[in-house]
Amino acid sequence: MIYLDEEAVRRVLRWDDLILAMEGVLAEFSRGNVTQPVRNVLTIEERRRYLGIMPAIVGDVMGLKFVTFYPANAETGLPTHNATILLYRTDTGQPLAALDGRLITEMRTAAVSAAITKYLAPPKSRILALLGSGVQAHSHLEALSRVRTFSEVRVWSRNAAHAERFALEHGATAQDSTEAAVRGADVIVTATAAHEPILKGAWLKEGAHVNAVGSSRPDWRELDEEAMANTVVVDSRDAAAKEAGDVVMANAQIYAEIGEIFAGMKEATPLVTTVFKSVGLAVEDVAAAKLVVDATGP
Repeated sequence: MIYLDEEAVRRVLRWDDLILAMEGVLAEFSRGNVTQPVRNVLTIEERRRYLGIMPAIVGDVMGLKFVTFYPANAETGLPTHNATILLYRTDTGQPLAALDGRLITEMRTAAVSAAITKYLAPPKSRILALLGSGVQAHSHLEALSRVRTFSEVRVWSRNAAHAERFALEHGATAQDSTEAAVRGADVIVTATAAHEPILKGAWLKEGAHVNAVGSSRPDWRELDEEAMANTVVVDSRDAAAKEAGDVVMANAQIYAEIGEIFAGMKEATPLVTTVFKSVGLAVEDVAAAKLVVDATGP
């Protein structure tokens, strides 16, 4: 078994390949061609420290991600997510690789958002709003820029200094409120650990698309009921029903899994206001890890 650290992952994992791989594996997931239970999450300290165990079988490979989610680390500057992915051959059960999973988790989350944004956001989307200025804001700006051309990027953070720093680094404009960031935006990303809504549906322009990737606990949420009354898509119905407070607490009606849209089982709806609620799936991690191993070579 080989071990690939974060730098080895960074050398070979490319956005275009990853976005395409996420689209393909999620189509297979919604067709029922992969095996994956809902993530098992152990609470170490409520609202501060969690451990997730995520297995999946995807064709000729199978794997397990062991991931820690520590919102408490934001207070110290340490990563809030750390992970290790183990990859095995499906036919023989032999181990292939162990990979550092922090960067894979970061990139595959944004790649999934980019894949569905390609289908649901208006083709002429020009304004991107990022609520949150951390790791996922950085990765979403990179990934979404592969599928849409933005002439304006807005960023908001609970910590105004963080928003200003992000804006300086990326040519964005820091906003002093979530409403200012969201009004008029074509594509919005919520990437926070909010426990209460930070985005109101009343602020969304008709036809806007939201990628809600934070607050993946059943009693946390980023969007209010009005926002969640729009056309809602999820990565997994089962996972969203168990983990996504935005879906659970609003009793939101789910239009489709994104894999159903990728597979042509459900129509894309780029002319209406849409919300993608992401919780993250093991099949995404296994497919991304396989990309890395294949690109690394013998």
